[in-house]
Amino acid sequence: MRTFRPQEQVDFVIVGSGAAGGIMAKQLSTAGYSVVVLERGGWGKFGHEQDYTKDELLNSNPSQADMLMSDPVRMPNTFRRTDRDRTVAGVHSYGCCVGGGTVTYGGSSWRHLPWEFNEATTVGTIAGTGLADWPITYEELEPYYTQAEWEVGISGLRVDSPFVAPMSREYPVPPVPLKSSGALLKTGAARLGLTVVPGPLAIITEPYQGRSGCVNCGMCSDFGCHVRARSSSAVTVLPIALETGRCEIRANAYVHEIPVDAQGRVTGAIYFNEANEQVLQRARAVVVSANASETARLLLMSKSSRFPDGLANSSGLVGRYLMLGNIASANGLFEHPLNDYKGVVSGAAVVDFVPSDERRGFYGGGRMTSRGYATPISLGLSGLAPGSPRWGAGYKQALREQAQHKMTITCFTTQLPLETNRVDLDPDVKDAWGLPAMRITSQSHPDDMRNLEFFRQKSIEILEAAGATQVWAPQAGDSRGSAHNRGTCRMGNDPAASVVNRYHRAHDVPNLFVVDGSNLVTGGRNHPTMTIQALAFRAAENLVRAARAGEV
Repeated sequence: MRTFRPQEQVDFVIVGSGAAGGIMAKQLSTAGYSVVVLERGGWGKFGHEQDYTKDELLNSNPSQADMLMSDPVRMPNTFRRTDRDRTVAGVHSYGCCVGGGTVTYGGSSWRHLPWEFNEATTVGTIAGTGLADWPITYEELEPYYTQAEWEVGISGLRVDSPFVAPMSREYPVPPVPLKSSGALLKTGAARLGLTVVPGPLAIITEPYQGRSGCVNCGMCSDFGCHVRARSSSAVTVLPIALETGRCEIRANAYVHEIPVDAQGRVTGAIYFNEANEQVLQRARAVVVSANASETARLLLMSKSSRFPDGLANSSGLVGRYLMLGNIASANGLFEHPLNDYKGVVSGAAVVDFVPSDERRGFYGGGRMTSRGYATPISLGLSGLAPGSPRWGAGYKQALREQAQHKMTITCFTTQLPLETNRVDLDPDVKDAWGLPAMRITSQSHPDDMRNLEFFRQKSIEILEAAGATQVWAPQAGDSRGSAHNRGTCRMGNDPAASVVNRYHRAHDVPNLFVVDGSNLVTGGRNHPTMTIQALAFRAAENLVRAARAGEV
């Protein structure tokens, strides 16, 4: 791997190596520019997929040397519902390794639908919310969706449905096989007149671009992939960036400040290295792709006399309009074994309730996915049906009877953007480096909560229609943290109402670019990764064009 000296001014520093950062690194380095990627996490067995642990107990311990998620001890966050509430310890976590959250995510790769880019116009504004149209259209982004699907590698089936985004090209590989839980979802949905389609996944089902197809190991979501079937940034775009000889990835580089010069231009990024030494990597321009929560925190920590409220924050909107992503679910037991322990976590979805429908009496929509998968420890600790014994012979018998007979419907729903929902800096809690911890303030709009209950009830109906012998559903709760966090640096044409423009350039800083889930104006149906990747390909193309014209 090519290495650069920190004193050497490179063309671009990229903060973060996940869904957006990996694409930006690949596109900028292949265009001929020198790039340094600063990744807060470790290598995460990068290049040695066979060494990813499938040990459920070890994998859940964030102190492991090869951890793939953020460490809640060294990187704490706090939470409160409103400004009036006392903060408590937060539960928000995110991918923290080379490749970011794409290394461990379930792989759902849904596109936003065309009307999701202008819902304020098509649905109407909603009092007390920040529901607004995007500054770009689906038609503008569609070629980049296609580019992302083919360059990253997405499995799926093009579907002609008003509930699924139109595509100009098929997916590169076929969808994953329908599992027992998917077949049961299809049975129950058919009896209720609902539509089930294969879900697009960043998991290839056959060899593609030198990578192996999925081997159905079963330990999928939350675990690294042994065979490179999951199309993470770590095994798709980042290797191409490194092969150019113009890209360096520095792991364990915790960026905590983006400095500016007297003219208000960024000069690089200051980070802590593995020895806890502060290092300044100089650059002509900076791209921040640290995920919606950490991107906002980094900009807010980057205060200066020119930007006393945080970098690129003249609008006061950095950190605002956070959408964490809400989920409803229901569970059912079936007479015959499902044996869903093999294969990916999800493969089929009910899409009839994707649009908002005024007949329901509230704004909201979402997707319903079938999931029979449960790892052994998670099932044993919290996955058994209500009333099951929790100790002794009865507990063992319940495990035997339920382990391969359980199915879950998980619903990924909308969440309205509210200015009061935000990321800011906790004034009291510090991380292991003495820096302000992330503080999350989030309380969903009443429509969001009514929407969750709607999906909870629909899930119960489908399970009963599918023939479940027992059905139970936890009360739908408001999220306190999620891998699907969006908002916080929304894009727009008005500098007073957004943080970046339609090409991801900060309104306040001409050589600062923010490219990740923070840019989303609305949250869609809670599956942001494919839209983040499409935006990244579009952002990179325009950034290269601007750089070649001397406009960066």
